[in-house]
Amino acid sequence: MANLGTESRVGGFRRNALWLALAASPLAHADPVSLEPIQVTAEREAASDIVIDRQNLDRYQADDLNDVFAGRPDVNVGGSNSIAQKVYVRGFEDPLLNVSVDGATQAGALFHHSGRLSVEPELLKQVEVNAGAGRATDGAGALGGSIRFVTRDPEDLLRPGENAGALVKLGSFSNTDGYKASGTAFGRLSDNWSTLVSVSQSDHEPFKDGNGERVAGSDARQQLGFAKLVGQLPADQTLKLSHEVRTDKGERPQRPQWIVSGFNRLYDLDGRRDTTTLNYGFAPSGNALVDLEATVYHTESDIEQNVEDRWGRYFGFSKNTGGDLRNTSRFGEHSLTYGVDYREDKVNAGYEDDKKAEQQTGEVLGIYLQGDVWLTSRLLFSAGARYDDYRLKDNNDQRFSEDEVSPNANLAWEVVDGLTLKAGYAEAFRGPTTQDSFKLEGSENDPDLKGEKARNTEVGFDYRYDRFRLSAEVYRSEIKDAIADPLLPFRESIYKNIGDLESDGYLISTGYQWQALSAGLSFHSNDAEVDGQPLTVYEHNLLGNTMGDTWIADLAYRWDRNLEFGWQGRFVRGIDGLETSVGTIDKPGYGVHDVFVHWLPTGSENLRLTLTVKNVGDKQYLDHASNADYQHIEDYEGIVGMPEPGRDIRLGLAMRF
Repeated sequence: MANLGTESRVGGFRRNALWLALAASPLAHADPVSLEPIQVTAEREAASDIVIDRQNLDRYQADDLNDVFAGRPDVNVGGSNSIAQKVYVRGFEDPLLNVSVDGATQAGALFHHSGRLSVEPELLKQVEVNAGAGRATDGAGALGGSIRFVTRDPEDLLRPGENAGALVKLGSFSNTDGYKASGTAFGRLSDNWSTLVSVSQSDHEPFKDGNGERVAGSDARQQLGFAKLVGQLPADQTLKLSHEVRTDKGERPQRPQWIVSGFNRLYDLDGRRDTTTLNYGFAPSGNALVDLEATVYHTESDIEQNVEDRWGRYFGFSKNTGGDLRNTSRFGEHSLTYGVDYREDKVNAGYEDDKKAEQQTGEVLGIYLQGDVWLTSRLLFSAGARYDDYRLKDNNDQRFSEDEVSPNANLAWEVVDGLTLKAGYAEAFRGPTTQDSFKLEGSENDPDLKGEKARNTEVGFDYRYDRFRLSAEVYRSEIKDAIADPLLPFRESIYKNIGDLESDGYLISTGYQWQALSAGLSFHSNDAEVDGQPLTVYEHNLLGNTMGDTWIADLAYRWDRNLEFGWQGRFVRGIDGLETSVGTIDKPGYGVHDVFVHWLPTGSENLRLTLTVKNVGDKQYLDHASNADYQHIEDYEGIVGMPEPGRDIRLGLAMRF
């Protein structure tokens, strides 16, 4: 079990609140013994809704975003092709969320038919997800919540008394005849400085679906380079500097979220992301009023597609530069966080003779305040607000300026030992921002374009008794004046306020641990609509999608300290007769099973073998988060997402030196 410690007097609620926030994840349920300790202090009042840790990423040998979020019923990933993966939280697509890697915001989109997030699971220490508009500290534009990817530090890998080490991992993938190899070196340069360098490469042929057929356009060749320097400076200061380069190359359909067809032929499509991040912290001992955190970052992403038999090479670029400065002052058990964040975005696109012919630029300035006050030893009141000022200059020299204040308030009450009731309301705002680069040419913004306003309301409870956990929440999220380039009328290509989004649903999660056996079960139901019409990725790209009711079940058993094995199942209820503006579609349901075996053959963590089998039953299915099947509708042949991979046997070897 996780070790939850405190630095100062806190009630049972405060410990249980974070414990239950972790326990709400079925992935957390599956961790019977060896989770690394999580230190919880009275000052850290709020926890993320979801925390996915390193152990769970290793168990199923996570290779992409779908693997990272596979254990969450309320987080879905569509697009079988690595470059086409899109993340949905409570039905809202990731552009509606604030997504960051070590505090570096990943903003903007390159191609509406591909995904916009590029993350290497091997680097991650944990993933934190806050669903729905929440705290003022979640960042600008967090209409549907936030996702924070946190990478590992050298100290996360170094053992006590150790000054240097290395980790080599080799993995094979039966379905794609693929491999993945990574090497990480880490060590202390001095008593106060440490470093980490990691490289990895993977190569996958087109995968086989559940029918045993190779899916054209699903191959991928990925490379990663990552370096981080960490310094403990005098006077309780910390400095972290990191740089990451990630590439993804392959032959993909012209529109990678659909299957290959006569109008969607195969072409080379390559992507790259470079991110440099500087994190600084200053928390002088004995001064509760100062806990300063600063982040400065620069991210450049690009995509290149070679449509050789038509217009040739076409390029898209996205550049994000920004920072965040915040301080937390503590007054006994109460805390107040206040700060400012800023981001500048630039998106370009063009042909080979002028790669940056089209351009949009934008910026957002935010000022925020968030307080956590213990009204009693069992009642926590959190409230805050942020002011955001957006400015945009589009590719037609139109200028937009929108600003808004977004408040939030939450209550958490431990009624009796182990039972906590919670309720909250939050708003978020996003003004007009840069659009995806591949649509700059030939598209325009409505001159009357307004900002988007989100309102999120939710109530729920957390309960813990001994080794049993149960939590539930009901929510409603609304986004007024959502911005999109609507499907109809065809070829209009005008970004406008298309209507109001609404996401209603509930989540139930439970888990139990008995000695070395742990079990978890969770269920999520969601309805996502725009002005009463169900959201679909085909019609409402970059906004959201409709998913069937989803169950996640998992079991894990630790035979002894050297052997652990487990199972996870994902069961999605089908949707019949889904009405769209172009016709009625169905989304068949499915059930998929994954298993893992984790073995230390020498009894030491220096040598680990992991066997993972994904989709044990070799199920043929189309994920609900992917583009649904429209092919039965006249003139819509080929409008369907790629099916998911069939059975994949993964064998992993990890050697530590």
